[in-house]
Amino acid sequence: MALPSTFLDACRRRPVTHTPVWYMRQAGRYQPEYRKIRESYSLVDICKTPELCMQVTKLPVDQLGVDAAILFSDIMIPVGAMGVEFDIQEHVGPVIASPIRTEADVARLHTFVPEESLPYVLETIRLLKANLSVPLIGFAGAPFTLASYLVEGRPSRDYVKTKQLMWSRPDLWFQLMDKLADSTIPYLRAQVAAGAAALQIFDSWVGSLAPEDFRTFVLPTMRRIFSALADLDVPLIYFGKDTAELLADFTETGATVIGVDWKIPLSEACRRVGREFAVQGNLDPVLLFAPWSAIEPRVRAIIDAGLRHSGFVFNLGHGVTHHNPPVDPAILQRLTAFVHEYSMERMGMEVAQHD
Repeated sequence: MALPSTFLDACRRRPVTHTPVWYMRQAGRYQPEYRKIRESYSLVDICKTPELCMQVTKLPVDQLGVDAAILFSDIMIPVGAMGVEFDIQEHVGPVIASPIRTEADVARLHTFVPEESLPYVLETIRLLKANLSVPLIGFAGAPFTLASYLVEGRPSRDYVKTKQLMWSRPDLWFQLMDKLADSTIPYLRAQVAAGAAALQIFDSWVGSLAPEDFRTFVLPTMRRIFSALADLDVPLIYFGKDTAELLADFTETGATVIGVDWKIPLSEACRRVGREFAVQGNLDPVLLFAPWSAIEPRVRAIIDAGLRHSGFVFNLGHGVTHHNPPVDPAILQRLTAFVHEYSMERMGMEVAQHD
């Protein structure tokens, strides 16, 4: 039997006693324990070792008191199962040995059966379901973001090669997007079957597109993915960075929760999204390096705006920043407690005013 969950209730726009909170990249390099593990294991090694991956995923839940866990993995893991050779380079990101540029390149990509090609991911999820006291969020990279890595060959600032392919060969572009969607759908469905209670699709780089290009070259694929997941009856979160001008379009994808970055006031994001969707966000992750006197008023303003919406999950506007020196875990602990306490206080005030 599923445990009661403030996170799931907020995602479903149901009443909650406090604002739930979790953080993108809440497991990672800012944690001394994780850095110690990385002395012996690569990121991919951790992903392929269920007991170790469970430990890394669970660590921030135990340390920070967050209301949800997110599977520790990488968006490139299923791309590897499609036959793409890649390396995740420190301080760079995914680097593709042979970038996708031609019809032959797209043709050599193949779909896969998650239970056969990525059994370690699903075993990790099963272990977490048995050992977590909060819901687990499964995830995948969105086709546009995956395509941008595949076509560029590495992280890019301007996505010239990706956009050239998109505009000059829309037929080939959609072949690539279809293949990525055909792998993403069963991968996410398998995660829910193994025990994930919510799903997030990361479209980290889709904010590089003009709204017209998003609607033409991305929206049809995202609609197909979310439509294929709708029967699972789990929250479906769609997040992208630099996507303030795409938020209204995000509501047409079939997602039920819209992730918001920090470059738009949450109140305006809520207005653009509308009350039929929960929202998630949106503290600037770099604020975690600021003094608490600078953090607290920003957090209050975000919570105040979120509480006026029909469903709200507190998060960062992107992942915990990779920086040296790293974010102090004590700041995230304090932030989590403050979100819980302040939102509960605000809800109590509203109840008192209505009595």
